[in-house]
Amino acid sequence: MKKTIILLALVFSVSAVFAQKGKVTSAQNLKDSGKLDQALEAINEATDPSNDKAEKSIPWPKTWEVRGEIFQAIFASQDANVKALSDDPLTTALESYKKALELDDNDKISKSVKIKLTLLTNDLTNQAVEAFNNNDYELALKSFEQILDIQEIPVVKEDNPDAVDTVILFNSGLAAYNAQNYNKAVQYYGEAAKYGYNGAKTYALISDSYIQMKDTTNALKAVQEGFEKYPDDNNVLTSMIDLYMKIGKNEEALKYLDMAIAQDPNNVTYYFAKGALYEKFGEEENAVAAYEKASEVDPTFFNAYYNLGALYYNKGVKQIEVANAVPANENEKYEAELKKADAWFEKALPYMEKCHELNPEDEMTLESLKNLYYRMKNMDKYNEVLEMLGQ
Repeated sequence: MKKTIILLALVFSVSAVFAQKGKVTSAQNLKDSGKLDQALEAINEATDPSNDKAEKSIPWPKTWEVRGEIFQAIFASQDANVKALSDDPLTTALESYKKALELDDNDKISKSVKIKLTLLTNDLTNQAVEAFNNNDYELALKSFEQILDIQEIPVVKEDNPDAVDTVILFNSGLAAYNAQNYNKAVQYYGEAAKYGYNGAKTYALISDSYIQMKDTTNALKAVQEGFEKYPDDNNVLTSMIDLYMKIGKNEEALKYLDMAIAQDPNNVTYYFAKGALYEKFGEEENAVAAYEKASEVDPTFFNAYYNLGALYYNKGVKQIEVANAVPANENEKYEAELKKADAWFEKALPYMEKCHELNPEDEMTLESLKNLYYRMKNMDKYNEVLEMLGQ
């Protein structure tokens, strides 16, 4: 009698085990036939810790592998109702596959899970790219980080243990930067830079990430390191010059500008920047020479003409202040000082006219021309400009 009871109990126990493992098989079959809502319901039952019948299916690696497949299928579905079954199906799929490998003591499913992880990497890549294009940078970052996570899983890493996916590292940095997560941007750009990805540009991006955090010390270190590794690259050199100018180290900026010009003598922005620096130093003759060189390198470069015109115009304004300071009873001296002002305005005029030729809609140029024509008593031109300004 006791043997019969034991036998019945054993049969019941075995049938319960098979019942729950059968639920997993059923979930897989439902997934394969496209009935993802029913498949999800079945796999949830098989993984529900509050379900006594799931006691045997929960520690079964196959259960979690199938769960991962179901959530991947939900992601891939074009049916809105199916997609609504999960807010973040790929994250759940990844968690499921990792759980399956964790439980796979006998290494029975590692090969099949490895294949699914490869497919999951493709899905995560597609999700990251789509999210980035839709300006959802946080999701893009999360997806790229999950790809990096997959690459560290032993069953995946064993094929090529020394491999480093610099593209994903860099893209993680890019997504982090756009998500305004600048610490992570520095982290991932830094990893990519270690392996030489994207050359000096990556160091410039590291520097910019530090700048966003208002950390100019590390920003400068980053571009200096990039310049040491890539001394012939103008991108990092330009970043270093910009940074020196931002933090007021103008002498250093000027030194590196000369190096930049030596490397790329046809880059008009270097001559323009040099002119602006010389203006800061009060070295007007050098500033004029630099601006003139900029306009020689690129005769259509608006800013060089504008700064030349503004430089002479402002000297004329200052000279008027000198004239106005002359005592009222010294009219002859007053007139002489005014003539000096007019000489500066005459020098400014052709540059402002060139600016108007290059950009007829620029209001600052028109305002300058209005004042210049009025000052020089050219009322026909003055009225033309007034009309352009709608005055």
